Amino acid sequence: MATRIMEASGITKSFIQPDKKKLVILQDLCLQVPQGSLVSITGASGSGKSTLMHLLGSLDRPDCGSICFAGADIATFSRKRLAAYRNRDIGFVFQFHYLMPELTVLENVATPALIQSFQRQSAFSLAGTLLREVGLADKLSVMPYQLSGGEKQRAAIARSLINSPRLLLADEPTGSLDWKTGETVFAIFKQLIRERGLTAVIATHNSQLADLTDKRYILHGGRLEEVLEPKRS
Repeated sequence: MATRIMEASGITKSFIQPDKKKLVILQDLCLQVPQGSLVSITGASGSGKSTLMHLLGSLDRPDCGSICFAGADIATFSRKRLAAYRNRDIGFVFQFHYLMPELTVLENVATPALIQSFQRQSAFSLAGTLLREVGLADKLSVMPYQLSGGEKQRAAIARSLINSPRLLLADEPTGSLDWKTGETVFAIFKQLIRERGLTAVIATHNSQLADLTDKRYILHGGRLEEVLEPKRS
């Protein structure tokens, strides 16, 4: 049995609506993510995919239940350890790229490494290498507004890898792209994961892309249901 890099057990998350009624988004949810796997989560809009991704990345906390990373419950992490978890152990890719408009593409990708006290030369060298790997070798010095939607997302993927995370969390990374561009971005994303031996969880509304992952879940009624034997590419 493969080692589980992440395991969520009994996760419940709810929100209080303006009319004071409680809206339960996730209920007694369980998830197992084997080391080195690409796991996808599909579900209808509003089913709780983004909520779950935020919980896994410690951007929010569940009402109850536990989320363990490498065997340790992240709820027990000190403030310093939690910051390291978010900044080093986890790489985030969102539906919208969130590139800083005042920085060049190279500077955007290098920024997380600089925050982690990388030497400036090392950070920019690594950022350049990653941008070349995602097919943006000729875009290092341009500004984000000069990129296409697919190029912006590729830059965001490069940025998510700059600190060599152990786990990537991608929330609708192709959701704002047309089908052809999204397929290209996903192929690059998957190739980088395989080449680095990383683990990734991707939330997507695109069932065709989800079929290309190692393990696929459908989020419905606050719980995850595994789809057996997804297609492989």
